[in-house]
Amino acid sequence: MTAPRTRKLFGTDGIRAVAGEYPLDPTTVYAVGLALGHSLPSSAGRPAVLLGRDTRESSPWIAATLAAGLRAAGATIQSAGIVPTPAVAFLARTHGFQAGVVISASHNPWHDNGIKLFGADGFKLADSVELAMEDEILHHASQIQAPDPASLPPVEDNPALQADYIQFLLKCVPRLSLAGLRIVADCANGAASSIAPQLFHRLGGDVTLLHVSPDGRNINDGCGALHPHHVAAETQARGAHLGLTFDGDADRCMLSGAHNNVINGDAILLVAARDLKARGLLTGDLVVATTMSNMGLEAALKRSRIRMLRAPVGDRYVLEQMQANNAALGGEQSGHILFPHLATTGDGLLTALVVLDLIARSGHTIDELTADLKVFPQVIVNIKVREKKPLDTIPAVAASIKAAEDDLRDSGRVVIRYSGTEALARVMIEAESESAMYHHADSIANAIRTELGI
Repeated sequence: MTAPRTRKLFGTDGIRAVAGEYPLDPTTVYAVGLALGHSLPSSAGRPAVLLGRDTRESSPWIAATLAAGLRAAGATIQSAGIVPTPAVAFLARTHGFQAGVVISASHNPWHDNGIKLFGADGFKLADSVELAMEDEILHHASQIQAPDPASLPPVEDNPALQADYIQFLLKCVPRLSLAGLRIVADCANGAASSIAPQLFHRLGGDVTLLHVSPDGRNINDGCGALHPHHVAAETQARGAHLGLTFDGDADRCMLSGAHNNVINGDAILLVAARDLKARGLLTGDLVVATTMSNMGLEAALKRSRIRMLRAPVGDRYVLEQMQANNAALGGEQSGHILFPHLATTGDGLLTALVVLDLIARSGHTIDELTADLKVFPQVIVNIKVREKKPLDTIPAVAASIKAAEDDLRDSGRVVIRYSGTEALARVMIEAESESAMYHHADSIANAIRTELGI
């Protein structure tokens, strides 16, 4: 069996790096535009590509440089402006574009950025297409004379595309009204800032929007889905019924209840699965989660006679499992939830609306709906690494992992993996015993730090 080819530019969620540095330097960005344009069918004339971006100060020049490469390859460009990643997926699929491109680094800090690619069907580009693009970029980048970004005109935005996306979200929950509800929503000074004010105004209710004043550098800065406890505290302080928090590109959503408590993607999967099953919409009584989802979720689903499959971390891998098993629901603990009957990719705003609709129909609070989810103690340790060497080839690391697995056995789980988007090793330990959990997490993290740490 041939081993999968190592990716050099594209990770599990596109290209991501410090803006201005390789592979997000102007020459490589221009080369990505050229390669994408060359990969698109031209039988129907010049292929049309949709651009969207988040609020980072580097996003406009990256969009302009990418657009220049696409035009040089014969493509035409439209821009939806500052929109969530899932908006580009939706608009590409429904408006006849041959591809969609998002300029965003999701939950990363402002100085990072990224390029995510979608096909005409609204799904992320296939591995084979991205690998072919890599070949072209790597083989020809040295021969390319990219224009100076400062010399390029900004890409002109079409506000009608934003309006179409908002209308799509509202059509997904046609009977939803927020009248009588108090909600706190954190937009992370990111892409949700351009959509949430209009969306929630249309739905009514008492909605307090936090972090909706992006300045190019405050995206995800002490706010958003990486800091859900901020909204949890605000939800309690304001006497709100529910808190919502989005990441920088708004493709995921975390919740908070009324008692300063964070409610993550596992709990969202639980309440959504039970609701879909009750309505006869949960095909095969099956949910796809990931290796990071808590054992408590699996136990709670089992009590409702719902099976759970685990996929590797990454929404593309969750989607692959869902498609292979005809599943109607899947997602990640991080709040990236997939509702394939509604959208082709995770959508934080859509997830928020689905949960709000579920609460309105059930007459129960989110705390009541998740009351029986008993979460095993879990810790995740992130270690910065200088290289992503296979961990089972490093004796000290392999020994510490084996010791943890032997000790925990049926009373916990050990998941060690590299991030698909950052130079990080992630150590996740889950156990009935908190002391054992922390002991093994520290032991494995220290071994990785000693062997591979920066």
